[in-house]
Amino acid sequence: MVFGLLGWLIVSAPNWPAVSSQFLDPRLFWETLRDVILGVPDASYSALPPFWKNVAIALIAECFILVGALVLAIARGASGPAFAPVRFLATAYVDFFRAVPGVVVIIALGLGLPALDLPGVPNDPTFWAIVTLTLLYSAYVAEVYRAGLESIHPSQDAAARSLGLSRVQSLRHVLVPQAIRRVIPPLLNDFIGLTKDTVLVSFIGVVEIFRTAGIKSGASFNFTPYVAVAVVFVVITIPLTRLVDRMATRDRARAQAGVR
Repeated sequence: MVFGLLGWLIVSAPNWPAVSSQFLDPRLFWETLRDVILGVPDASYSALPPFWKNVAIALIAECFILVGALVLAIARGASGPAFAPVRFLATAYVDFFRAVPGVVVIIALGLGLPALDLPGVPNDPTFWAIVTLTLLYSAYVAEVYRAGLESIHPSQDAAARSLGLSRVQSLRHVLVPQAIRRVIPPLLNDFIGLTKDTVLVSFIGVVEIFRTAGIKSGASFNFTPYVAVAVVFVVITIPLTRLVDRMATRDRARAQAGVR
């Protein structure tokens, strides 16, 4: 009823015909979907269709994020005065990249570092897109890992150490596997956020789905391409969200049943 009432209010608005023509042009909508998924005809600036470039950037960045974030989480949890500098650097890294807006980091690194023209520093925008997203999301995922590690009872580490395992062996064989299993749902949530945030790399010149939509919108003086982009991400992210919900429900059921 609520959505029906909202729909009626929208379509009965005085300027609805003009707005619908600017945001819901069927021809431009399907043309944009074709171009972003299958590739822009006669386009020589990208080896991949725009949407699949977003997917590739997200997947490559996620591989680095999962490893780098785990190192940060372990560094933040390192005990003993000898590891105080390591804890400080890891904490400073996480605090900084969680505090600075992502688009600022992307513009500063993606445009600033190549502009320095340093020897050996790549100028490829796709490279810097992966680097900046990795730096940003490593800070967020590190906190997810840390929460998972801290959820493991200290007796697990004590038992492992009493059996003769070193601290590194205890982390590798006992603590980290349990922590990763517990944080899979929030990790998938972060991956969904990473997939959506790949559109931010359009600010540094990467021709991906959002920039392609902007080019088509500017050429047609119409906003329908952005609606098409929104539909693509809705179709991709909602199934992933349902998967996360299902996994979280399963984990809660196991916890309530006492199965570990």
